[in-house]
Amino acid sequence: MNDIDFILQYTRSLLAIDSPTGFTKKAAEYVIDVYRQMGYSPVLTEKGGIFIDLGGRDEDNAILLTGHLDTLGAMVHTLKSDGRLKLTPLGGLTPNNIEGENCRIYTRTGKVYDGTFQLINASIHVNDDYNGKNRTFDTMEVVIDEDVHDKAGLEALGIMTGDIVCFDPRTRITESGYIKSRFLDDKLSVGILMGYARHLQEEDIIPDRRIYQHISVFEEVGHGNSHLPASVSEVLSVDMGCVGEGLNCTERQVSICAKDSHGPYHYDTVTALIEAARSRSLDFAVDVYPHYGSDADAALDAGYDIRHGLIGAGVYASHGYERSHIEGIRNTFELLKAYLG
Repeated sequence: MNDIDFILQYTRSLLAIDSPTGFTKKAAEYVIDVYRQMGYSPVLTEKGGIFIDLGGRDEDNAILLTGHLDTLGAMVHTLKSDGRLKLTPLGGLTPNNIEGENCRIYTRTGKVYDGTFQLINASIHVNDDYNGKNRTFDTMEVVIDEDVHDKAGLEALGIMTGDIVCFDPRTRITESGYIKSRFLDDKLSVGILMGYARHLQEEDIIPDRRIYQHISVFEEVGHGNSHLPASVSEVLSVDMGCVGEGLNCTERQVSICAKDSHGPYHYDTVTALIEAARSRSLDFAVDVYPHYGSDADAALDAGYDIRHGLIGAGVYASHGYERSHIEGIRNTFELLKAYLG
């Protein structure tokens, strides 16, 4: 299996495991198993993330590569009197992006129920304000696929406030090379990081510089990367590259972020990433993201004295039904190889 096929296969498997912020245990166990099979010794952090030492000669100038496993999702806010569920979002989930989407409700007792997230009074032949109604978490609800019509019925199923609600990823890879799925942010990057770790093992490479990886699990709520080994002087976040109006990046490119909503990334790191991309004739774009924060930002917010950067495969329709391309994966993977030497 070549590197890109490996990344696609394991990304697809990871996308099939529900893991919204705060509910990442099963996905983390899967990732840990993959790293162990490759010969590494991953460590589960207290917060539920995964820390991996990829080795390297220079331990005094280490770099940490970070991607996040947690996705958007929701939590049960209220058991309604008509047997429906009101939700509260986990992360930046927007209700208009999940209207009509199938979901699963995970109870604390271990039972899982199917449902659909719908507008209240969702039949257009009945609701004369269907098109005009603003989609919010107050005007939308989960309709459970069980014969239940009141709050007592929900309680009898074992459903309660605080239960986790996960949405179908609907992953598809087209013959033309496009990858479409919810939660490419950031499971696609986790797949790329796993692919890079495998590359080192398969090619028996000992990097000149010590390389660590941290697969975080609270990025979507802003505190994913808050612990670094003392020897780490640089953090490179591998996350989705933004695609949209006013930006240069496409789904087929690797994006190098010069600035996001927190401020500029380290000038020397961004310059070195650009030079590395040019040295391999990679298809890349440099962009400024207007509404974005990364785990590299979180490390700075935590007070660490580090250089920081952000790269990622271009992803369209972020936080919705997202789309990237195999060439975007390839360019991101090759940039990691070029930058890390």
